[in-house]
Amino acid sequence: MSKSPPLLPDEVLRRVLRMAHLDGTGLLVVAGAFALVSAWYHDTTGTVVGLVVAGTGAIELHGAGLLRHGRERGVNWLIASQLGLMGAVCAYVGWQLAHIDPAVIAQFAAFADAGSADDAIERYAQLYHLTKAEMLQDAYVGFYEIVFALTVIYQGGMTIYYARRRARVITALREIHGHD
Repeated sequence: MSKSPPLLPDEVLRRVLRMAHLDGTGLLVVAGAFALVSAWYHDTTGTVVGLVVAGTGAIELHGAGLLRHGRERGVNWLIASQLGLMGAVCAYVGWQLAHIDPAVIAQFAAFADAGSADDAIERYAQLYHLTKAEMLQDAYVGFYEIVFALTVIYQGGMTIYYARRRARVITALREIHGHD
C-alpha cells in the first residue's frame, strides 16, 4: 500500500482554521455557560475559571482571525490558547484537590441517598473497607485526576497539532498574502 502524499500548505491552513474555529467557539460557549451557572450559584472560583477558560477560546479565535488575515503570528496565539487552557484547568484541579470541602462530599452523599446509587456505593465501600464518605471523597479525587489527565492529553495534543503545522501554515500564508 502506497503512502499518500503530504497535504498541500493551503489545505493544512484550511484544516487548522476549521479546528481553531470549532475548538475556540466550543470553549467560549461551554465555558461561558459554566461561568454563568457558577455565578448563579455564587461560586466565585468556578465563575473565574469559567471566564478564564472562555478567554482561552477567545484567544484561539483571535489566532484564527489573524491567520485569516495573513498574519503568521496567529499560530502563536493558537498555541498560547492551548497552553493557557491547560494551565487554567490544571490550576483549577489543583485548587479543588487542595481545598476538598467536606460539605461538598456530604452533598454527594445526600444525593446518593436519594437515588438507587446508594446501595451500590454502600457495597463498594464495604468491599474496600471504607466509609461512604471516604468512598465519595475517593470518587471526587478520582474525578479531578481524570479531568487533569484528559486536559493534559487533549490540550497537549492540540498544542502539538498546531506546532507541527506551523511551517506549512506559514508557507500557505506567504503564498496567499505575502510576508507577515
